[in-house]
Amino acid sequence: MFKIIVTAIVLAIAVSIFWNISKLKPETTLVEFTAPFVFGRFYIPEDNPYTNESVALGRRLFYDSKLSGNNDISCATCHKQEQAFTDGLPKAVGASGKPLSFNSMSLVNLMWGPRHFFWNGRVATLEQQALMPIAHIDEMDQDMDELMDELQADKTYQQMYAMAYGNISPENTAKALANFQRSLISANSKYDQYLRGEINLTEQEEVGRKLFMAHPDTKVSLRGGNCIDCHSQFLTSGFATGFDGFSNNGLDDDNNLADGLYEVTQDESHKGLFKVPSLRNIAVTAPYMHDGRFSTLQQVLEHYNSGIKMSKTLSPLIIEADNLEKLDNQTVSLHLTDEEMAAIIAFLHTLTDESFLTNKAFSNPFVAEAEDD
Repeated sequence: MFKIIVTAIVLAIAVSIFWNISKLKPETTLVEFTAPFVFGRFYIPEDNPYTNESVALGRRLFYDSKLSGNNDISCATCHKQEQAFTDGLPKAVGASGKPLSFNSMSLVNLMWGPRHFFWNGRVATLEQQALMPIAHIDEMDQDMDELMDELQADKTYQQMYAMAYGNISPENTAKALANFQRSLISANSKYDQYLRGEINLTEQEEVGRKLFMAHPDTKVSLRGGNCIDCHSQFLTSGFATGFDGFSNNGLDDDNNLADGLYEVTQDESHKGLFKVPSLRNIAVTAPYMHDGRFSTLQQVLEHYNSGIKMSKTLSPLIIEADNLEKLDNQTVSLHLTDEEMAAIIAFLHTLTDESFLTNKAFSNPFVAEAEDD
């Protein structure tokens, strides 16, 4: 009888330990990171603690081709670190081999800015965003149940999920991927160093910075590039309030206007509005715009200077912006000089953060493991 009691106690303890491990919650504090205070307040969901364990799990998942049905494609296929987590293509190409609808967006400073993700704002959280490409037939084309089976069979993932969230599930997979993406913070560009008082910009870069920050006003002889009206000063992304981070920037006229945000809201005033992207590391994220139509920053500046197409939802901030006295609202042009456009481009190059593009914490963990073996 004594042996039976002891055996029962041992079994009870073992079951308790197993249960606690399977339900383990992360014990570490918030992952340490630094970002300029001028970025403002950041947002992390209460039900997804931002921990070292969750970020490490998300990083591994981000680079793992298991997440695709053919085991050839990972998140990193369309989001490469050296290109600020873009892919260099006009439109992303996934498992089907067909060009997708949109250009791959840079993944940077995602804890700030608009609370709507993808070019047309179709999801409200990074957690919701994380799983959509995995299941999409043209992107990663992975069956979620099959993915869970593959992860369950992997001892490394068993341990990492247990430490981060307690168990392997689609929900926790989305949470881990979201937290890794939150860790992708770029805050050490030449511009950041300038803001911290560590360096000075060149004369041309300083001219470009001032033009970037100014809305032109002929009444006071203030010349400007009108950039800051849509790209917030320090983050250089769209504004976070409501749909303020979306804009129709004059790519097409009414007859050719893509749906954009209208596809989500069904509000006619939102037709042709797309998410304003961050300009952080913009020099390495070509091609540009939601459909990748511009190959160079020079083409982008020429568009804003003289290529704007009129439409019903064109941003008033773009219509009003002109460095010459405006005679009507039917012709839209900034009337920047070639030298001013070159200066703005020089300033945009100061937004390149080499430490972000090479940070080992954001790199492929499978490569690091292979090097250690």
